Amino acid sequence: MIIIADGGSTKTNWCLLNEEGVKVYFNTEGYNPYFSSIAYIVNSLNENLPTDLEKDKITEVNYYGAGCSTAEKRKQVEDAMAAVFTNAKINIGHDLLAAARALLGRNAGFAAILGTGTNTCIYDGKDIVNNIDSGAYILGDEGSGCYIGKKLLTDYIRGYMPEVVRTLFWETFQLTPDDVNEQVYTKPLANRFCAGFSKFVYDNNVHIEYSRNLVRTSFEDFFKNLVTHYPDYQKYTFNCIGSVGYNFRNVLEEVAKENGMVVGNIIRSPIDSLVKFHQELATEA
Repeated sequence: MIIIADGGSTKTNWCLLNEEGVKVYFNTEGYNPYFSSIAYIVNSLNENLPTDLEKDKITEVNYYGAGCSTAEKRKQVEDAMAAVFTNAKINIGHDLLAAARALLGRNAGFAAILGTGTNTCIYDGKDIVNNIDSGAYILGDEGSGCYIGKKLLTDYIRGYMPEVVRTLFWETFQLTPDDVNEQVYTKPLANRFCAGFSKFVYDNNVHIEYSRNLVRTSFEDFFKNLVTHYPDYQKYTFNCIGSVGYNFRNVLEEVAKENGMVVGNIIRSPIDSLVKFHQELATEA
């Protein structure tokens, strides 16, 4: 039995593929090695994997994760997975490679992630050949859920929100500006905290103009600071994976077209396409 997993900073989507080709899907929290230690990952997996999952019978784990961009961070996640799946071959890849494989398969092109965080690349059909560092949630991550959440929280603590939105924000979260600052600067996983407020923007129909402008300017910053810096970027279609890109795809498509890119695939999760990719690899082996 093999496992394919797509891990973001907030959530991991898993698929167990047994010998008969039957697929079993389940979810856990996300495990970004920049924020989650080996011990934390091991403990979380032992607590949150399905109780009927026979971990000792798993022969291969293909895990693609946010933060797994360096050998050091991949080794951190590999050690955690090996401690849980004791009889499995462990393969750790970056979530950006998962996005490219899911969106483009064996074809070359441009691929992006817009979820809790942001990432972008040029893919040659096999590997990532160009990647501009997103800067992560403190320095960059334009267009991400965290970025949208930060813009919303900044407007809240500065008093820039329309009053009707500010009232709804207070009724929903009961957070003072001091509470927000404490969560961001003293508590762990500030990126998840900020990203969680993108759902408020998506669900909020009280002030459409304000919400839409917040999202639009976030995506404009994404193109201005990341996408348009790839050489000849307009020759590629725009392909994107992630809940933020998917939920706000109407605005994203507008901004992509304004920047001269034809829109290709915009999907929520790569897991189904990744499973297909690995099934094809197994067939070729």
